Order: sequence, then C-alpha cells, then structure tokens
Amino acid sequence: MNDCGTLGTDPLRTAVFTGTFDPLTLGYLDVIRRGHALFEHLIVGIGINPNKESLFNVDERVEMARQVVRPFPNVTVEAFGDLAVQFVRRIGARVILRGLRTLSDMEYEFGMTLTNHRLDPSIETVFLMADGEYSHVSSTLIKQVARDGGEDSLKRFVPEELIEPILEKLQPGTRRRGRLD
Repeated sequence: MNDCGTLGTDPLRTAVFTGTFDPLTLGYLDVIRRGHALFEHLIVGIGINPNKESLFNVDERVEMARQVVRPFPNVTVEAFGDLAVQFVRRIGARVILRGLRTLSDMEYEFGMTLTNHRLDPSIETVFLMADGEYSHVSSTLIKQVARDGGEDSLKRFVPEELIEPILEKLQPGTRRRGRLD
C-alpha cells in the first residue's frame, strides 16, 4: 500500500502535479482542473523548496489546496520533502504532470524531465500548456499584487478561498472587507 491511497488504481492513470504552490494560483488550478479530467487520480504534491522563502508553511499550503480542490473527487493533496521523482515512485504513480507558462518554463522543465528520467526511467512527464489568461501569473506576482493591490486585484489571480489568508500574511491588520483602523 502507498501513502496516498492509489492502491487499486493503475499507476499510469495516476498523475502527480508537484510544486510549492505558495500560494496556489488560478493558473495552477486550471492545470489541476484539466489534469483531473485526464487522469483517474491526480495527486497535488506540495513540496518544500529550500531555495525559496515561503509565505505559507507546508501544512498551511496543504490545507488551502485541499479547500480549493474539494470540487474534484479524484484529486488529493499531499506534502512531500524528498525529490519529486522519489515522491512519485514512493506513492506508486508513474506520471508527473507539469504546467508550462512560458518558453523559459519549457527550458527549466526540459532539464528537470531529463534529470527525472535518469533517476527513474519508468516515470513519464506530461505537460499541459497554461491557459493564456494565466501564462504571466507567478507566486511572486501574487505577493506583489497582494501587498499593493488588495482583495479586488487578487480575485483575478487566486481562488476566492485564498484571498483572506494571503492578505492576512502580507497585510497584517487587514480584514477581507477593508482595513482595520
């Protein structure tokens, strides 16, 4: 048995969408929505990147992602601390799902795919192109918008359920409906 309950599911029909998701954007949600329709089981693997300073700790990111993916019955969310390819292997999946926004993403993902293939040739990577509406959105952009633009600006980039937690982190003393005085 594996950690994420994929027992009984064909490993090639289970995909793992990995990332730090700090925070989870509408672009990521678009990949999740499309991935959930393509695979029997989609696992959103929330990793820890020691090279990035996180806005939310991993437990907060897992809980927020679980709220957002609740409408998708075949999507689960799990945290991991090892390499993505090790996580995928450990849970018994054989497909890594990745979203591509830009050509620079493609270069980075190409290198990662080659590395993952060297680490485990049985694991395949499947790419979905980002919807053009979200191709410019990054977690860094979200943090800037939250600091300077507030709730109305964030609605264009993140799921509604995440606006308040993002604002609480980046604008202490701010409530959803306006600033506290």
